[in-house]
Amino acid sequence: MQIYRLALIGFGNVGQGLAQILRDKGDYLAEHFDVRFEIIAISDLQKGSIYAPDGLNPAMLLTTIESDGGLHNVPAVASGWDAYTTIEKSNADVLVELSYTDLQTGEPALSHIRKALEKGMDVVTTNKGPVALYYPQLVALARERGAKIGVEGTVMSGTPALDLGKDLLAGAGIQRIQGILNGTTNFILMKMEAGASYEAALAEAQALGYAEADPTGDVEGYDAAGKIVILSSLLMSTPITMDDVQRTGITGLTRQEVAEASASGHRWKLIGSLERTLSGVIASVKPTLLPLDNPLASVYGATNAITYTTDLLGEVTLVGPGAGRQETGYALICDLLSMLE
Repeated sequence: MQIYRLALIGFGNVGQGLAQILRDKGDYLAEHFDVRFEIIAISDLQKGSIYAPDGLNPAMLLTTIESDGGLHNVPAVASGWDAYTTIEKSNADVLVELSYTDLQTGEPALSHIRKALEKGMDVVTTNKGPVALYYPQLVALARERGAKIGVEGTVMSGTPALDLGKDLLAGAGIQRIQGILNGTTNFILMKMEAGASYEAALAEAQALGYAEADPTGDVEGYDAAGKIVILSSLLMSTPITMDDVQRTGITGLTRQEVAEASASGHRWKLIGSLERTLSGVIASVKPTLLPLDNPLASVYGATNAITYTTDLLGEVTLVGPGAGRQETGYALICDLLSMLE
């Protein structure tokens, strides 16, 4: 039985989703994959930091968070460590980097990941920032230090868009990628098609927790653009930057335009797109009018979807959740299982 010791930086929804899976499916994973994933350290700016080399019980962690709102009362060998001390002293096998996303600098996650890789520690992350901005450099560092890095959850949460593209479709010759990569905007457009104004649809998305108080990252296409950058690097072997993505959000779409599209047998979707050309790739995120028979046109709510256009198989479309506590936690499990020796 292999034991993988995990140090978590951040214990918000995704970290708790991982703990929930380990609580509910830990025995299943042990039986089917001969492995135990043990959380031995957590460092969270708000909820507290704890270290227990013999492992922290996932059920106890979740119960304590629910009752206390933090981890300060959890029995531990050490507490109060910052992220860097946790990476340095925990002796974990894998860093699980779950801090907040910054698509301008990649920090603080970038520095956390670099420090872990420099130590030869494997890394899994759902954080788009450092992956969109510095993935080739991080992969090179991982190879140099004999470490691995897993990033499945950075594009479509637990829906395996990256694994499908870089493994199962690698030999099919991917020429174009188009996707609904942001659930918030997809939800808003669905509500506008049902007759709501943009403002009312956004307010409902915020009330349901799909959109942040400041929704700019979603509605102006930055979130989807970051995912397009990741897809270009991982699936088309063409590193690009955020500035290379032609980006237009949905804020300019009117209720009338949405209604006219529906009446003509079309539907507006915010589509992230990559197309291979002789000179590189063309990358964009923009509202796109799709005919109703397009598979992406029938994707509703906060669901994500991606279509790969290939030489050998034609179009292959994958539809699934693009966010969620347990769903994103599952992406971490996928990456961890892929690291098994």
